[in-house]
Amino acid sequence: MRILSAWHVQSVTVLLFTAAFALTAHAAGQQAPWPGESSEQGARQVETPYEAQKVVYDFYFDEPQKVNSALYWIRSLMNPLMAAPYGYSPEELSIKVVIHGTEIVTVARKNYAKYKDAVERMRYLHSLGVQFKVCALAAADYGYRPEDFQDFVEVVPSAFAELAHWQMQGYALITPRILERHHSIEEIR
Repeated sequence: MRILSAWHVQSVTVLLFTAAFALTAHAAGQQAPWPGESSEQGARQVETPYEAQKVVYDFYFDEPQKVNSALYWIRSLMNPLMAAPYGYSPEELSIKVVIHGTEIVTVARKNYAKYKDAVERMRYLHSLGVQFKVCALAAADYGYRPEDFQDFVEVVPSAFAELAHWQMQGYALITPRILERHHSIEEIR
């Protein structure tokens, strides 16, 4: 009796799977694409049955300007949920943002002129119910007191305790990764 090597067993398994797939597709009246080929239809769009969401964002960036890109992460969550077919109102969403990196300077009142666009976007998001929370420990590192921040900001004892607290309340944690793009979309697609 001959023993087959693992490579032979794997090859036979792949061959049998491919044949079964092709026969199943043929029986359904479709032509199955070969591995590496795509069908003529392309991807199909689905509408996942999203529920109203509870999210806590962890903002901790090495450059204050990265807050601008991170705010788009919030928009990219809210806009699809508020649009059809979901139609959630802002009041049905619960979104918290915990700030404890260099972006803390963007919500200091004295820096308003420098970070006006980001502050006004945060103020707008706040009007939709998004809560912005600054870590008191990070604020102390920068020499800030609660009265040094914009009026829509809440100062909390600790960013890490705050993140843990909201996760324990069932909030999903999203930590934006802000990458620097070196090529335009047109160049890389």
